[in-house]
Amino acid sequence: MVAALPGHVASLRQHDRDRYQTCLFAPAAARDHLFALYAFNYEVAKTAEVVSEAMLGQIRLQWWRESLEGIYTGAPRAHEVVEPLARAVAATDLPREGLEALITAREFDLEGEAPQTLEALERYAAGTSSQLLRLALKVLGVESASAEGAAHHLGIAWAYLGLLRAVPFHARQKRLYLPVDLCHAAGLDYGEFFELRGSEALSAVARDLGDAAAEHLRRARAVTGVPRAARAPLLLATLADAQLRRLDVAGYDPFHPDLQAEAPGQIWRLAWAHWRGRY
Repeated sequence: MVAALPGHVASLRQHDRDRYQTCLFAPAAARDHLFALYAFNYEVAKTAEVVSEAMLGQIRLQWWRESLEGIYTGAPRAHEVVEPLARAVAATDLPREGLEALITAREFDLEGEAPQTLEALERYAAGTSSQLLRLALKVLGVESASAEGAAHHLGIAWAYLGLLRAVPFHARQKRLYLPVDLCHAAGLDYGEFFELRGSEALSAVARDLGDAAAEHLRRARAVTGVPRAARAPLLLATLADAQLRRLDVAGYDPFHPDLQAEAPGQIWRLAWAHWRGRY
């Protein structure tokens, strides 16, 4: 009989399967700590989705700040994510300020306003996705400017593609993460968008964001001297390639149903990249 996964790992596998699968290629000694880090990120990232108003979201984020306080003062809360995160902190010296930065970055989600420019979205992506990758490198014991540079650009690319994949979910919630300047330039009809109807304007915005993701992906791979020990979390780049191809096939329509399912053979694609030492 196969043993049941711990709660935080099972949740990660269900809700953030891409990152979960990259963890499988990390050294066994670090794998559980990566699971804990990513599970913490998921709990913080979903805040805007599980509260009915911004004040409740701030209370939830404050709960997580206090949970970090408990971890770093030696009194972690009894919680299925807090306890494994405490073990990860003890084992890998994860910096408290780095974890707190993930919480602070998610305050933007509670404001209910779209980023005004692509540059503003890039800052958000760097503060969430790139920051998380940098912490993953810490878990792996990687201290490398090259690895951090690759993580910065890959994190931004992955965030852009993740937001495109989440367009239907956000549209149903009447939320917009696409940059306002790109939407205005394309002539996007917001009423049509919030009715979950694709359009040439929406495809133009998605193409612009996809092109920006591809450029950050190119820059992540252009970094030289990235140690092999950093490769597991950077395997997201391999999945980003597949998402860009699927976007192109779907005509850059974020509402296309094929974009919501996991790409066929994804785990084997990751295994091949890992075996080759690529990302």
